[in-house]
Amino acid sequence: MKCRRHFFMARRRKMDPERKAFINSLLEHYQPKDAQDIQDMLKDLLGETLQGMLEAEMDDHLGYSKYDYKNKETDDSRNGYSPKTVTSSMGTIDLDIPRDRKGDFEPQIVKKNQTDISNIEDQVLSMYAKGMTTRDISAHLKDVYGVDASAEMISHMTDRILPIAKEWQNRPLERKYAIVFMDAVHFHVREDNRTVKKAVYVAIGVKLNGKREVLGMWVGGNESAKYWLSVLNEIKNRGVEDIMIVSVDGLTGFGDAIHAVFPQVEIQRCIVHQIRYSTKFISYKDLKPFIADLKLVYKADTEDLALTALEDLEEKWGKKYPASIGFWRNNWTQLSTYFKYPSEIRKLIYTTNSIENFNRQLRKVTKSKTIFPTDDALFKMLYLAMMDATKKMDRKGLGLGSDTGSVMHLFWGSDPARGYRLSTDSIAYQG
Repeated sequence: MKCRRHFFMARRRKMDPERKAFINSLLEHYQPKDAQDIQDMLKDLLGETLQGMLEAEMDDHLGYSKYDYKNKETDDSRNGYSPKTVTSSMGTIDLDIPRDRKGDFEPQIVKKNQTDISNIEDQVLSMYAKGMTTRDISAHLKDVYGVDASAEMISHMTDRILPIAKEWQNRPLERKYAIVFMDAVHFHVREDNRTVKKAVYVAIGVKLNGKREVLGMWVGGNESAKYWLSVLNEIKNRGVEDIMIVSVDGLTGFGDAIHAVFPQVEIQRCIVHQIRYSTKFISYKDLKPFIADLKLVYKADTEDLALTALEDLEEKWGKKYPASIGFWRNNWTQLSTYFKYPSEIRKLIYTTNSIENFNRQLRKVTKSKTIFPTDDALFKMLYLAMMDATKKMDRKGLGLGSDTGSVMHLFWGSDPARGYRLSTDSIAYQG
């Protein structure tokens, strides 16, 4: 029992005599009364330490210490100081940056133009990516760190991400993708002193190894097939040679735009969107039995069974709801693509849920801003939100297998000719 009591006793921090004497001298000098006083003490010590290191860097640069003229072997010399205020995790610190007469001194501990010596800037970007406004971030930094950072300063910090975001948007892409999902999400932006609704065109690709990546986000006008055509051309110009399947909603002319750039791609229209379109004409009392019969169409095991179920649906409901049946008949080629593939692929491509879930995360992050001042302000927030969202995307995966061969087999095992065309160099090219 004695051993058990000893086992559960709180562990004491061990301190060597030199460190203990040092801390005692600090406590005697600063005489802190509470935790805030200790924070102020540490902030003061950080400032003194930085100042001492800057002086040491200048000694090393000149080759002699201050007033040690006997060892001076250079025609350069000290030339006073420049005041500088830096932001730390403990608050702002005032420093005196040493200067030399030739202007060659490049301090390393606090570099030229560096005003942040903490990870606060990273935290600002993280908070911005999660949808906090610049004013909320400013208030948070003041409350938690005692740092005075205006909303304008926060905005300037986040502006530094724009060149990186633009570089990402123009990066080279994979040569081949198994699937590409395309959809648009809408936001309000100020333009020419008025508020306009703009579409952000989003494309997410599934690589041959089963990994997903956001190919790009394009801020444009109202969603149109014409703008999608320019997006597809840009995707091709960034190195994409072939796509197996493109999963899209029912936007008019979308299929023609896709085939104009990638003639051999197969298009799968979203079944969920199709169900919504075709049931909005159905009266409430007929809705439940109609959906039960419609389910036999899109849940069929084969395309032949689906066509038989569609004929039965038309025979039963065609006279009463011809437009609803016509939606399926007229678009059957693009609605039935998924019947060619095994269940793992069917579940993935018959709906645009993958990209809609991503778009939902973008909306969640941007809900605090109802109107964006510029396209760049919108793109900046979407890029940071995308970086945050893709971490979760990478963790979840798609369940298609971890290697290129398994994904290719799922797609092209049932289509040898297409599979050969895509896979002649895909086996060597792992992406």
